[in-house]
Amino acid sequence: MRRWLTGLATATLVLGLVTAAPASAAPGLTATFTKVSDWGTGFEGKVTVKNSSSAAINGWTIEFDVPSGYSIPSVWDAVHTASGQHHTFRNPSWAPTLGAGATTSFGFNGSPGNFPGIQNCRFNGDPCDGGGGNPGAPSTPGTPSVTGTTNSAISLSWGGSSGTVTGYRVYEGTTVRATVTGTSATISGLGSCTSHTYTVAAYNGAGESGKSGPVSATTTGCTQPTGGRGAPYLYMGWGDPPAPATVMSATGVKWFTMAFVLSGGGCTPAWDSTRPLTGGVDQQAINAIRAAGGDIVPSFGGWSGNKLGPNCSTAQALAGAYQQVINAYNLKAIDIDIENSDEFENDTVRNRILDALKIVKQNNPGIQTIVTFGTTTTGPNYYGNQLIERAAAINAGIDVFTIMPFDFGSGNIGTDTINAAEGLKNKLKSSFGWTDAQAYSHMGISGMNGLSDQQEMTSVGTWTSIRDWAKSRGLGRLAFWSVNRDRPCPGGGVVSNCSGIAQNNWDFTRITAGF
Repeated sequence: MRRWLTGLATATLVLGLVTAAPASAAPGLTATFTKVSDWGTGFEGKVTVKNSSSAAINGWTIEFDVPSGYSIPSVWDAVHTASGQHHTFRNPSWAPTLGAGATTSFGFNGSPGNFPGIQNCRFNGDPCDGGGGNPGAPSTPGTPSVTGTTNSAISLSWGGSSGTVTGYRVYEGTTVRATVTGTSATISGLGSCTSHTYTVAAYNGAGESGKSGPVSATTTGCTQPTGGRGAPYLYMGWGDPPAPATVMSATGVKWFTMAFVLSGGGCTPAWDSTRPLTGGVDQQAINAIRAAGGDIVPSFGGWSGNKLGPNCSTAQALAGAYQQVINAYNLKAIDIDIENSDEFENDTVRNRILDALKIVKQNNPGIQTIVTFGTTTTGPNYYGNQLIERAAAINAGIDVFTIMPFDFGSGNIGTDTINAAEGLKNKLKSSFGWTDAQAYSHMGISGMNGLSDQQEMTSVGTWTSIRDWAKSRGLGRLAFWSVNRDRPCPGGGVVSNCSGIAQNNWDFTRITAGF
């Protein structure tokens, strides 16, 4: 496991990197440094470069110093050179131009840990002063935080600027949404369940400061289908699948997460790659579930098998594959189980999946989109953080981010699950600007009943405690792998059709139904 997987909470330092000296230089070139994680002996940093001007720039160079004793041994998505404590980063050859309104980023790992931040930054040779080069303009205000949301409004507050300040302008992109004299504002007249990203700039008679770091928030009023609630996994191609109506009658469960939709060849969806999308045992199970008053969430992906993400060459094609399944079953929700390294650890494929889900959301108003991925005991790992940051950056509209808190190899599953979930909550708060309650409502837990692959045990009592914790926090989803295994077989084995522990039939499903 990579050492950065146990990163601490993200800390963001807004640098406000802007061309300032040449009178002809366009203002609006900014950069944000983020300390993604810090594990004591090292850290991960990210710099986001944004061109908010009206013209493209051909090539960019970011320079800064790090304190004595710190080094940057590895870099991605930029060409890196160093001289002592001075580091220079240039655009990669495959991205020579940064268009008007465009954003790019690069990352790096450094050592040791407890990194205090970068120093003396310059952007294309000009001081990183955070403004458009207007002498006498106020300094850049602090990054805003979200103080409240309603169905139609978002309230913000921020740290004040130094210098003479006439007022502040709140921007959404390049559009001014509010002008105030104090350090707080409420932007009203918004649609319910809509996401927005804001920056703030101060101004006086001499001009306007650089823009603050961004903050994102979503208005309330989201109506999430109940498919995001208690929906354990049921797999019709494995593990002696039980009759779903029998399980429903015995437990009261109403929803199942059906595994797994894969590639049936190229960008064509099929159950488990081999069973037809409609007309086979999977549809028969779905029909039986619906006849008994329930419904299903199909899960795309999983650990093994041939995935649609790598096989569909574009986000549009992948969204089309998802749409085939949505249309076939008139779905209210879909789950993307993105855990295999070909998808989760591949930047191109992971981004393609998120872009496709954004398209699905636009084309299917009201559908719930869920992403499910692995975690460390303290929250999302590097790839999970990248997934969340990308979802926030493109406003993908993901309804529920579900972690799989098991296969850690040791520890206490109950404690580790809660710690991992709290880490996810903190990451969602920092990425989207959500409150605790909002973050919890966009979270899910997908456990493994009985013995895990690593012989960790989730007992009936432990799962009840996890269910009760998730319910008390208002989480959006609770699932486990799997109903097929929700039967007793004490003796320590990990098999497909029982849990490996002493229990009654369907205990874990019954507990999940109470969520």
